Amino acid sequence: MKIVVTGSLGNISKPLTQLLVSKGHSVTVVSTNPERKAEIENLGAQPAIGTMEDVDFLSETFKGADIVYAMEALNAGCFFDHNVDFIAANTQIGKNYKEAFERSGVKRIVHLSSIGAHMSQGNGILAFHHNVESILKELPEDVSIKFMRPVAFYYNMYAFIPDIKAQGKIIQNYGGDQKEPWVSPLDIAEVIAEEIEKPFNGREIRYIASEEIAPNEIAGILGEAIGNNELKWEIIPDEQMLDNLIHTGMNPQTAKGFIEMNAAMNNGTLSEDYYAHQPALGKIKVKDFAKEFAITYHQ
Repeated sequence: MKIVVTGSLGNISKPLTQLLVSKGHSVTVVSTNPERKAEIENLGAQPAIGTMEDVDFLSETFKGADIVYAMEALNAGCFFDHNVDFIAANTQIGKNYKEAFERSGVKRIVHLSSIGAHMSQGNGILAFHHNVESILKELPEDVSIKFMRPVAFYYNMYAFIPDIKAQGKIIQNYGGDQKEPWVSPLDIAEVIAEEIEKPFNGREIRYIASEEIAPNEIAGILGEAIGNNELKWEIIPDEQMLDNLIHTGMNPQTAKGFIEMNAAMNNGTLSEDYYAHQPALGKIKVKDFAKEFAITYHQ
């Protein structure tokens, strides 16, 4: 099949491209970076260089594709750009996709959404996923869409490193012994590759997770991996966490979105729909990720 993969060679799109090429599909990878062309070609895929803001480019790239894997992504550093409305910018990309799908005639879409997309409010920075799902659902009924809803990504834990190095602990406005779902991008890529080859039937939702584990357990595993068996996970009030994020230079609006998302994780509302449609767990566990975390930590 002819498949278009958005997201350049990111944490999900690169392993997804490798899987699809290995299965014999013709893959085009969308990237904003011309310097990625050679690397994309070396994977056995075709590069398409352009932006998610350019509807003409998207429409032309999607034309003739059997399936498009679509995800929203802003430039690195967007969390700290005080001129970016994170939710609005990502929602606009969703609108661009919708127009490009209509103009190109694509009938099968796999869309990367998120846990929390079932909530129209109270989910913080994840609100754009709800917005984009709603926008794509406006496409004609003969367009089949699989909404992939992964949970918290393992690599988000890299954000813990500054606090661990400075204060010897993980500091968040959620935590404790309540298990929460986490996921490896490699497991996400496996599921998406699987869904691409399965029949499409209207509008479907699939959650993706690798392990359900409590924050205090995560602290123990990461601590052991980096050689700090005393590592603890400390919960601080929302206001204090917000001040910490703003102090690092984060856009205050985006920082508030993170706080609200974490609070929804803490009170369980973020995971309600996930547990109502609980998936089989993937292969890669926190102990596997902890080896990579330790390498990055000690660099």
